[in-house]
Amino acid sequence: MTDPKAIGELLRAIEAFSGQPATLAALRLMPLTLLRPGELRRASWSEVDLDGAIWRIPGERMKMRASHLVPLSRQAIVVLRDLHLITGTRQLIFPGLRGASLPMSENTINAALRRLGYAKDEMTGHGFRAMAATRLNEMGQWNSDAIERQLAHAESNKVRKAYTHAAQYLDERRTMLQVWADYLDVLRDGGHAMRLPRASAAA
Repeated sequence: MTDPKAIGELLRAIEAFSGQPATLAALRLMPLTLLRPGELRRASWSEVDLDGAIWRIPGERMKMRASHLVPLSRQAIVVLRDLHLITGTRQLIFPGLRGASLPMSENTINAALRRLGYAKDEMTGHGFRAMAATRLNEMGQWNSDAIERQLAHAESNKVRKAYTHAAQYLDERRTMLQVWADYLDVLRDGGHAMRLPRASAAA
């Protein structure tokens, strides 16, 4: 899903979701963080620094087994602060319904999307990453390597891989995710923006 109008419709559908608060928070955070569904649902509060606006994920929780940093947009912080009122006394940000020590089910996000009327060939939890990657690259405002780093993709070049680390392109990634979040707000609110706002909008 990469059409701006369709993205706006999806975001409005998410806002109308009437299920569990943690599920709604996960749906809101997926497009804002670019994380894989498994990386999101297993998150713990100890990883998140809301005052510092950064999410530090240890390598053992990442698909590529390398530590990862997610700069948090203002919008992402609002979602997390609201959720902290509900699950903040627990270790996991998204505890499952079967017990606070277990994470949200791997099927929860996709089941919520089905509940919102999206078939599996229209949108999945992983699809938020593809949506963001496509639009960010198409708009040409960001270093493609910064986009890849934020997606935590594997570095195919072994020489470059040796120098890849969690903080690479961090300033650009921070600005990019804030501008991206602002852009999503425009689409959600019924705008028809074809381009991202200028980077100065993140200030």
